[in-house]
Amino acid sequence: MTFKGWPDSALDFYDGLEADNSKAYWLDHKDVYERDVKAPMEALLAELAPEFGETRMFRPYRDTRFSRDKSPYKTAMAARIGDGYVQLSSGGLMAGAGIYHMAPDQLERYRAAVAADGPGRRLEGVVGTLRAARLEIAAMETLKTAPRGYPKDHPRVELLRHKGLVAMKAWPVASWLGTAGAKKRVVDVFHATAPLLAWLDTHVGPSSEADDTAPSTRGAARR
Repeated sequence: MTFKGWPDSALDFYDGLEADNSKAYWLDHKDVYERDVKAPMEALLAELAPEFGETRMFRPYRDTRFSRDKSPYKTAMAARIGDGYVQLSSGGLMAGAGIYHMAPDQLERYRAAVAADGPGRRLEGVVGTLRAARLEIAAMETLKTAPRGYPKDHPRVELLRHKGLVAMKAWPVASWLGTAGAKKRVVDVFHATAPLLAWLDTHVGPSSEADDTAPSTRGAARR
């Protein structure tokens, strides 16, 4: 199957799921999910894998064991492609890459590298380039002040406050989402984030405390 984008019915499916997150809705519309949501994502992953690596599509079911929200289904389709992440929801498309949540050993290495002049300034430059390209820099959690042991007036205190580091771009629903052009937007983000991933590979690396629970692309959820 060639990737041709997602039809409007894929977005309508998630609009409906947000209004009625029930097993009855899911079963009544499962054919739409399989044909118009899942199949296009599988086609996209198949086309991106040769360049970006192994793919993994996330399950549509929520883990409600420790959540007060017992809604059974996720209101977005997400997948990992190599070191990248892509997500479709009723609100549009998102693509990004990085470490969403760092394990303790990764965080220790990250902060040391950010604080050091050489690697820290290089990361500052990478982040500046990404922001100039209108990518958002984010993390699952950001401290309100500098972490313990680092001065509050450190020149890179903003980066030191991050407990993860990802670059992402989100697009609202538009006509191009239903075309093959959606793939180019994802690919452009993956290419733009390559310097960030290279910095993370060099200075942070994988974690020895791996946990595959967050939509991260390296280390704690690698990717």
